[in-house]
Amino acid sequence: MKALLLAAGEGTRLRPITEYLPKCLVPINGKPLLEYWLDNLSQAGVEEFIINTSYLHQKVEEFVQNSFYKEKITLIYEQELLNTGGTVLKNRVLLEDSPFLLIHADNLCFCDFRAFIQTHSSEYTITMMLFKSDNPTACGIVELSEKGIVQKFYEKVSNPPSNLANGAVYICESRIFEFLESLNKENIDFSQEVLPYFMNDINTYTNEVYHRDIGTPLSYALAQVEILELL
Repeated sequence: MKALLLAAGEGTRLRPITEYLPKCLVPINGKPLLEYWLDNLSQAGVEEFIINTSYLHQKVEEFVQNSFYKEKITLIYEQELLNTGGTVLKNRVLLEDSPFLLIHADNLCFCDFRAFIQTHSSEYTITMMLFKSDNPTACGIVELSEKGIVQKFYEKVSNPPSNLANGAVYICESRIFEFLESLNKENIDFSQEVLPYFMNDINTYTNEVYHRDIGTPLSYALAQVEILELL
């Protein structure tokens, strides 16, 4: 299976750290965030990575050149960010031959990735990884059917119905490209434009191990401590 790792964000809330490093390379216990993804997914059998870059892209290119995984990585530079859906569509030729992982690589995540992959069924266009958030108002919260299929999606609302949150880790069937093409534009918001279309067509897997968005100085500091219990 291939994985598209989204690694182009500026990480503005993490400044001044991200004035010199892209968010995907901030160190967690001395190890770049992106390297955790490459290690964990490779152990789960992922054999090819497509990584999009933009902000401080030279830093990511340097990291890849010195990476153990460099022969498995294709870098895609975006001069202007296309949002998640736009990046997926742009890389259609690299991804459309089979189901693929779509991952926001600015999160720190540990779980049984093999089990996540095995949860996916071609019956559903998307499988979404969920986690139990300690700050659900800052997340996309889901409501599920008895079979674990997404029925409703609440994006960062003040009174979410639960703490079961979208982890921004997906497996997508190649038929998703038909819908992306139908939007007839380059810049596509995945949460606002894609996920709502596929309600009742999104399977789920709940990560019971660890998931944290490294988006603020507080969450970044927490990750530095929490990682020690995971290694």
